[in-house]
Amino acid sequence: MNRLVRLVLLTLPLSAFVAHASEQRVQDFALDDHTVYTIPVSGARVTTISFPSPIAAVDGAMTTADGKTPGLFQIAHTKGTAYVSLRALAKDATTNLNVRWNNRTYVFELHESAEPWYSVVLQGKGEKSIHSPRPLTPSRLLGLLDKVKAFALLKTQQPDAVTDIEHRDLHEQPLVSDCGDYEVRAIDAFRFPDDDALVFQLVINNRAENAIEHTPEKLEVRVGDRVFTPSLTDLVSAIAPHESTIGYVVVSAGPAARNDLSLKNDFTFVLARRAPGSDSAVPDAKDIEPAPLPQ
Repeated sequence: MNRLVRLVLLTLPLSAFVAHASEQRVQDFALDDHTVYTIPVSGARVTTISFPSPIAAVDGAMTTADGKTPGLFQIAHTKGTAYVSLRALAKDATTNLNVRWNNRTYVFELHESAEPWYSVVLQGKGEKSIHSPRPLTPSRLLGLLDKVKAFALLKTQQPDAVTDIEHRDLHEQPLVSDCGDYEVRAIDAFRFPDDDALVFQLVINNRAENAIEHTPEKLEVRVGDRVFTPSLTDLVSAIAPHESTIGYVVVSAGPAARNDLSLKNDFTFVLARRAPGSDSAVPDAKDIEPAPLPQ
């Protein structure tokens, strides 16, 4: 069966990303010296904040560099490097950390947590170009999808054409969304930083005795407590009993906000099921958990 490519123009902007709203271990943020970044830090794990280039200075209240001097947090930074590492030394500790970079001060609110972030990557806004990013029109979204489908060939024969694409190969360790009578596996993930868009290659396996019908453009892509729907899909809408199908979904930002999602996040995927012959569809109500990746 030929796949039907479905375009959905975003009518509602995706919610803006805020530091305290996600429980993911790896975070990407755009640099903004008028934002206070709230960072969960643990005593049993190390949290590293990375800047695009070397940091000029680090200042913090109730911090220690060697762990022996009394303090609420241990701060590790080597002059000339672009990162600073943090560890909490007391239960329920909080403090602020100021980092000087590129003649500006960036503010971090640290708090001890049993659910720490492991890495926070800060990226400069507009560093690659002084021009506004190209709008993600339907034809441009199709262009991103075409580039992903030809990625392996382009990487071999025209590597310059894919140098701006971030790629996470998941074939050996797919992200598995176990939804009971069906399973969704993400086997490839791509990120286009300039377009703030992600593309996933999915394998959907119908375990049921009956066909599964769903609405591809209403499929939910979940990251922690955030939920996205695709702006472009290349998926069949009906899957025969005990059959599998392969397709793609593209997730892009809305007009009022960026996603800035890292490929290192654990994504889950939920179909918007519909009854045979029905035009209405709702996501599965089942709670799903991604299969844990081997440590």
